Amino acid sequence: MTDKLLKRYIFASDFDQTLTFNDTGYVLSEIIGIPTAEFERKVKGMARLNLVAQGAELAYLLLHDPEFHSRVRREHLIEAGKQIRLKENIDLLYKLLKNGIEGHSFDFYILSAAPVEVIHSALEGIVPPDHVFGTVFRYTDSGEIDTIVRAGAGYGKVAALDQLQTKHQIGPDHIVYVGDGSSDIHVMLHVNVRDGFTIAVSETKNIAQIAKRTILSANALAVLTPIFEEIVGWPRLRIREFFESYGLLIQEWDRVRTDWLTLRAAASQKAHTVAAAQ
Repeated sequence: MTDKLLKRYIFASDFDQTLTFNDTGYVLSEIIGIPTAEFERKVKGMARLNLVAQGAELAYLLLHDPEFHSRVRREHLIEAGKQIRLKENIDLLYKLLKNGIEGHSFDFYILSAAPVEVIHSALEGIVPPDHVFGTVFRYTDSGEIDTIVRAGAGYGKVAALDQLQTKHQIGPDHIVYVGDGSSDIHVMLHVNVRDGFTIAVSETKNIAQIAKRTILSANALAVLTPIFEEIVGWPRLRIREFFESYGLLIQEWDRVRTDWLTLRAAASQKAHTVAAAQ
């Protein structure tokens, strides 16, 4: 395939709960001896107060919370990355997106609120460090976290994506973003409004309603399915054959639409019921 024949895209993905099964904050808490329930309590407290952008809770704790700030060093972040459980076949996903789909090439990037040390450690040898946009800290001489150089939450992802688009000189309709939760809402809306393509990998209500497609699987390669259908234009049979050529069999492929409803009795109905009872 020559460059002239390739349709070039940016494939940007969140990290925690999108390419992994567990969250960086929980893993890091266990490493430094803080109960995960305590980490969860602190995060929920910040959410109730709207203290920080969604996704930036861990960065805030590392910088401002006495327990986390006093205990965490750069080596703990690296160790957390080694302990995070990754989804299957991220390495193959990277390779296939780059040059394994005829006529198409996707540059794979990570956009995440997680510290870059965690992501670099977890994806070492899979995703190049310069393809990772996460939260960057500056450290003191003693190894303590001093300040945040770059935040990867909320609109930080939008800014990183716009930077990548300018670098690669591609149209906004050639951007694919994959995410799992509320911290991905801003960037997904940004991609959708400019005719890009968004994929949710969880059934979290807020994100599933925004994403153009939702795919649930323990295998990272599953996100290729909506790309094959919606962007490459392949029928189901060809998609199955593609996966089988790499020794992977699609055992189940169920597509459902989920409607979220909350029903309650109307005020007039309540009044009628009370009158009848009297």
